[in-house]
Amino acid sequence: MLRTLTKLSRASTTVARNGELRSVSRRPYLIASSPPFRLIHDGVDHSKANPVAVQMINYALSHARSQKSDESFAQGMLVLEQCLSNQLSEGKDPANENSKGMVLLAMSTLLSERGDFHEAIERLNRVQDLASSFLGLRVAAFEALVGLHLELGQDDTSSVVADVCLEFLRIQGTGCSGRDFEVINARAKAVKGLVELIKANLESADAFFQGPQADKLCNGSVALSYGEFLHATQNFSLAKEVYQKVIEGGSETKDFGDPYALAACNMTVEEVILGAMCSLGQLEAHLGNFGDAEELLTRALTKTEECFGSHHPKVGVILTCIALMFRRKAMQERSSSLLVQEGLFRKAIELLKAPPVESEDAGVNIDRRDMVALARGGYAEALIVQENRKVQGEKMKSWAEAAWRNRRLSLAEALELDSNSKLPVIDARISRVL
Repeated sequence: MLRTLTKLSRASTTVARNGELRSVSRRPYLIASSPPFRLIHDGVDHSKANPVAVQMINYALSHARSQKSDESFAQGMLVLEQCLSNQLSEGKDPANENSKGMVLLAMSTLLSERGDFHEAIERLNRVQDLASSFLGLRVAAFEALVGLHLELGQDDTSSVVADVCLEFLRIQGTGCSGRDFEVINARAKAVKGLVELIKANLESADAFFQGPQADKLCNGSVALSYGEFLHATQNFSLAKEVYQKVIEGGSETKDFGDPYALAACNMTVEEVILGAMCSLGQLEAHLGNFGDAEELLTRALTKTEECFGSHHPKVGVILTCIALMFRRKAMQERSSSLLVQEGLFRKAIELLKAPPVESEDAGVNIDRRDMVALARGGYAEALIVQENRKVQGEKMKSWAEAAWRNRRLSLAEALELDSNSKLPVIDARISRVL
């Protein structure tokens, strides 16, 4: 590891002289060799970063994720700490501040993947101290902060952060114009729209998603949030089209934009594509296209395990979606898949690290509360129809109802299969039911 750091440091002169950056990652992670947005003031490109820093970041992310172990994570973080230390001594010009910000985004991403949300939030907050850095970098940090607070169930905090982001752009973006700034602004509006959707303020959410269609599809995270809004309001045909564009755009950058767009934590390219697959799978199930739904959700499950490991809570989120799909399919086809449903819900509850049903207080802090309550509620329904397990199911159902906090629909509505007015839409990025 130390030899690697030495080699990267020695490479700085050569890289700077040749103006090149060789890729050290075979898959799109957080950072690109050249950031996607270009805001030029007084002839200076403020989106540039130190190419050696970018190389070290990509190496650290690739290495940390290579084995998904404590050791590989620690080594990846060591590279990032070294990179940050190098940049701290280089002054406060935009390129160096951008490099520092990118390192902090990378750190926050690795920390969030390991479940250390509070440390991830601390790194994201530090990005806002980089006053000379690129606007898109700081908006990416705001976006990630909103995403993490939503995943933690801190909706009021996420709303405040989203408002601060919009105000930041209003002030700092004075005099900025052009397509680049429109893309950044669309991201700020979309993440506020997602907060309003979580808070069941559909009219307010709609206002933040207003604008030309191109703006709504300018970025994967923007498009996914817009697609989920359409899905929740039952504009199925357009929602399906948007989801498909997000998925296709993950590999066909010429049609959708740069997949390396600066992002962090649960708003990264990987999380967005997985979220779109998961949401499209749910949509197909809502339309009764169970073959397509199963294929999409299975793909999402496979990719989630590849990205995060087979024991990560995100896997539990996808398993819950698959279990709900089988529940809907069984009811519509008047068939029985109780054993399949029960097995999926039980595994999801385990991966989501749900507290014991015996715990009297369902109001204690529970990570990914929406998903735990929904999975446990679905499991309860599978048990209640079995006479010899009805008592167990009723107890589990009571716990799930007490833990449920969704503002748009009740737990019964979320599990209702014939509802024409409200449908649950699970956002796999933030592990929430919209």
